[in-house]
Amino acid sequence: MSCPLTKPRVLLADDHRMMAEGLKSLLEEEFELVGIVEDGRAMVKAARDLRPDVVVADVSMPHLNGIDAFALLKQENPDVRVVFLTMHRDAAYARRALEAGALGYVLKHSAPEELVLAVRSALQGRTFIAPELAAEVFRNGKTIEGAPAAAVTPRQREILQLLVEGMSAKQIAAELDISTRTVEHHKYRLMESLDIENNAELIHFAIKHGVVS
Repeated sequence: MSCPLTKPRVLLADDHRMMAEGLKSLLEEEFELVGIVEDGRAMVKAARDLRPDVVVADVSMPHLNGIDAFALLKQENPDVRVVFLTMHRDAAYARRALEAGALGYVLKHSAPEELVLAVRSALQGRTFIAPELAAEVFRNGKTIEGAPAAAVTPRQREILQLLVEGMSAKQIAAELDISTRTVEHHKYRLMESLDIENNAELIHFAIKHGVVS
């Protein structure tokens, strides 16, 4: 008697619980859902522990956004496969996700079938981009390389993410287990390189250019 085929294993990272529950019902028809997490740091830990075949992640999540969480995972496991499911229709986000190595970028308002297709494509090592974004993402081969946002380091992205979430330098230092002085140093270097004068401008830049969510 032959053994039943095992389903591909999927980890879901989304901080909107109702959305996550709906996605669970959709994905479990074809995939084994090994876990649901609600922030970027939890996504990194769960992916390390559970070793899913594909991670389906939101871009905007607390503590660490999905793209930066993916970058951390990719440093440890270059073969990790991630499909982003997001409300962000700005092509800058999609380009950044692709440059990080994502195999899918699907919009939350799209037909559910698109997410399933994206996960299937990722399992085969192919890329799936929401059709309504594909033309803009690949127009003239344009990417965000060379843009000011491309020079922001992973640590600076973490700090910017927490600034956008309303944390003070002291709170950021506690969250990242670094000194307040280090946080201020990263902020100063960013402001200097981007010719920005205050926190408000820095946060505006980060959101406008898709550096954080």
